[in-house]
Amino acid sequence: SAWKFFSLLKWLREERQSRKLILFIVFVALLLDNMLLTVVVPIIPSYLYNLDESTDVVLKNNTPSQQNPPGAFHNIVSLYDNTVRSLVSNTTAMSTDLVPIVPTATEVPLNSSDCPRSNSKLLNENVKVGMLFASKATIQLITNPFIGPLTNRIGYQLPIFAGFCIMFISTIMFAFSSSYALLFVARSLQGVGSSCSSVAGMGMLASVYTDDEERGQAIGIALGGLALGVLVGPPFGSVMYEFVGKTAPFLILAFLAFILLLCLFPSQSQKGTPLLTLMKDPYILIAAGAICFGNMAIAMMEPTLPIWMMETMCARKWQLGVAFLPASISYLIGTNIFGTLAHKMGRWLCALIGIMVVGISVICVPFATNIYGLILPNFGVGFAIGMVDASMMPIMGYLVDLRHVSVYGSVYAIADVAFCMGFALGPSIGGSIAESIGFPWVMTIIGIVDIFFAPLCIFLRNPPGQEEKISIMCNMSKYILNLSVQVTEEEELPSCLLWMNAF
Repeated sequence: SAWKFFSLLKWLREERQSRKLILFIVFVALLLDNMLLTVVVPIIPSYLYNLDESTDVVLKNNTPSQQNPPGAFHNIVSLYDNTVRSLVSNTTAMSTDLVPIVPTATEVPLNSSDCPRSNSKLLNENVKVGMLFASKATIQLITNPFIGPLTNRIGYQLPIFAGFCIMFISTIMFAFSSSYALLFVARSLQGVGSSCSSVAGMGMLASVYTDDEERGQAIGIALGGLALGVLVGPPFGSVMYEFVGKTAPFLILAFLAFILLLCLFPSQSQKGTPLLTLMKDPYILIAAGAICFGNMAIAMMEPTLPIWMMETMCARKWQLGVAFLPASISYLIGTNIFGTLAHKMGRWLCALIGIMVVGISVICVPFATNIYGLILPNFGVGFAIGMVDASMMPIMGYLVDLRHVSVYGSVYAIADVAFCMGFALGPSIGGSIAESIGFPWVMTIIGIVDIFFAPLCIFLRNPPGQEEKISIMCNMSKYILNLSVQVTEEEELPSCLLWMNAF
């Protein structure tokens, strides 16, 4: 078996420039990255709530009583009706009051009932959970502008390798962290690894699939890995947390990340358009905005929907993750369908319809009264986001080919920045708004924002290229020249017009 394993590694070394192998590596990279991203969604809210509950109980039970002298009898247990008679002494008489039995710190069940004990404490978890979820995207947002130009210099595969080393460490930290601070550090560290792997992975795909239609299909397949990670992550995390424990899902993901590290090797580099130049391109900014606002909707739902379900539906732990299952399945369907279909129908139209459907679907989410009522709106959210991602990710590479130098590290850094901005602002802002005015208003606000942004995608219908801009400028120069001077056929034309006449 060891010989077969080393033979597999040798084959991977020899075939590392194969387009299909590169597509497979990027697929698995996005799969694991998004499994780790979403596996915490059903775990963290319940885990932090239980952690705070147990901490409060321990503090109450460890508080010494100062009203009675040491060694005095404070309570008498009645075996007849399971009550405790509390002996309270005063200046005139001794009275007994019936007090329900309070379990000790070791006997308190950690949220074993379906309904939480304290709604006020549960609402306070919105901000903590939102900040924790947003930390990964915030760090990734800061890291991306450095990773994009770096991939242009050192190649794509080395950053992917570094990204999965960091992600492996982050996953191990998640498995064994038992405090909010350590979970925050692990989530932030994941942002650095995710930045390396996602930017370099999408750039590598765009560089090996040069035909626009083939590139759209390849990116659609790769986004299928992202969708599969989003699909498997929440139910996998909730079921493992309910029946095995918090550590198990993270150890499994760490093992898979370690296996993937063996497939990655360095590659060559190229020099592309500066990142700042790409960020000034209005068409790239519109595509990035579509990615940002489309994904911000699901980002706002991740920390707030489980808490809202615990508050209004008395949802159990496994239901907190299963609620995202329709969105994950439909996202997987959407990315695979529209990876090819978006090129035929027009990627701008696909994105416009997708963002509109996202807005309408999230507005419908708060109308659900049980977990079954979430199926249809969540399905619509996932399917529509799949439409947006499957159309806007390929168009980023197309815009670079059309208007800039065909090197893709920086432009996919911008795409990842947009993605991360949605997942950074979404949980942090969504958690605060949910605590202040409630979950339904969170969904209404982001839904209206998406609906108003959608018409901007019309500008992506026919973006001008470099040659078209030169042609426009030369025609204007010719028009002005004809107005001022009568030019004969024998006179020399401007150099830009000679260049145009050559075609």
